[in-house]
Amino acid sequence: MNKTVKELFKFIQESPSQFHVVANQKEKFLQAGFTELLEGKKWNIEFGKSYFVTRNGSSILAFRMPKKEMTSAMIMASHTDSPTFRIKENPEMKEGMYVKLNVEKYGGMLMAPWFDRPLSVAGRLIVKNADGSISNRLVNLDRDLCMLPSLAIHMNREANDGYKYNAQKDMLPLFTMNDKLTLKSLLAKEAGVKTEDIIGHDLFLYNRDKGVVWGGEDEFISIGRLDDLQCSFGSMAALLGAKNSDSAIQIHVTFDNEEVGSGTKQGADSTFLYDCLVRINEAMGGNQSDLLMILANSFMVSADNAHSLHPNNADKSDPTNKVYMNQGIVVKFNANQKYMTDGVSFGIFTEICKEAKVPYQVFVNRSDMAGGSTLGNISTAHVSINGVDIGLAQLAMHSPYETAGVKDTEYLISVGKKFYESVVAWDSSDSYNIRC
Repeated sequence: MNKTVKELFKFIQESPSQFHVVANQKEKFLQAGFTELLEGKKWNIEFGKSYFVTRNGSSILAFRMPKKEMTSAMIMASHTDSPTFRIKENPEMKEGMYVKLNVEKYGGMLMAPWFDRPLSVAGRLIVKNADGSISNRLVNLDRDLCMLPSLAIHMNREANDGYKYNAQKDMLPLFTMNDKLTLKSLLAKEAGVKTEDIIGHDLFLYNRDKGVVWGGEDEFISIGRLDDLQCSFGSMAALLGAKNSDSAIQIHVTFDNEEVGSGTKQGADSTFLYDCLVRINEAMGGNQSDLLMILANSFMVSADNAHSLHPNNADKSDPTNKVYMNQGIVVKFNANQKYMTDGVSFGIFTEICKEAKVPYQVFVNRSDMAGGSTLGNISTAHVSINGVDIGLAQLAMHSPYETAGVKDTEYLISVGKKFYESVVAWDSSDSYNIRC
């Protein structure tokens, strides 16, 4: 297991919810000398310095100011959330001597792989303090707490012929046989607060299976939440490792709620990115025209994992654009604009890949199959800039245990560093200048 894979596994295992993702990234940026800004306070910004701001505790935007002038922004975007199950209010449900947890689907997941795995609960508590104030507390029970047991083949002889899962009936995890025990009491003990002081929560199930490296030549990795923490981790590591630019703001942004459409105040379909760009520009004395010129010379990489060719279902892939793990960055195209890539942005990004000596490949859906969407085209509806959608090839997307290539995280970090250190200038309507 190489150093990058170890760090990726550690980051994912310490990030069981989107709130933990942001808390862990905050810590990394603080250790690297970044200064935290608050949306509710005045921003004081200087050339050559580094900063970050969060929204809702589940989205984060970190940026490094250029040394001399501000003429463009190089932005890499990803997301913090993954498909899972959200814990409902009053979750305990009795079934004879058993107590189950009432949950609901979050995002479009594969449900079958959730069975027979050790699960736990993580997220945030909203707590009323002794002085009457209200605060958030991150919580992770960090133990094998519950499980979704499969129904035995003897009781469902048609199980292997296909089964339609009912989220309200089939997907309720077994929690305990003590009908006096409540999840809230466990959470209160973990957070060091009184049960009655918990006035709200955002809690999710997560799979506790550890990350592994496997394959005949140790070429694969498997762990939960690779989509999209592999890209979020890679983007963060690239920004931390990049050299400062003379003229471009280097921005890492990772949004929440991509898996449910991004339509929240902290999602890609919010004003979070635009608000931050406006405030950075204003803090440096710029006006609206200055901001529009910066945006016209900016470039976004939307990084969200991509589908590798499946070894047992090769016919599900496009016949002439086959994507494989460990073969480099995946650049995504879609004629109906589910992805933001066009010919210009493809050419620019692949030139950066060549400069970084990182291989790349192309993903398009079969013409008779609808694909998923991601955050790039959603975000650029608010901030109109050129950009490209990319990802890392993986299998079992939206399973609680996903598979990817052992080399690909390093590829993303390498091309991410080169991207942040590059400047794209639009010299005229049909002329582009890339400085890597």
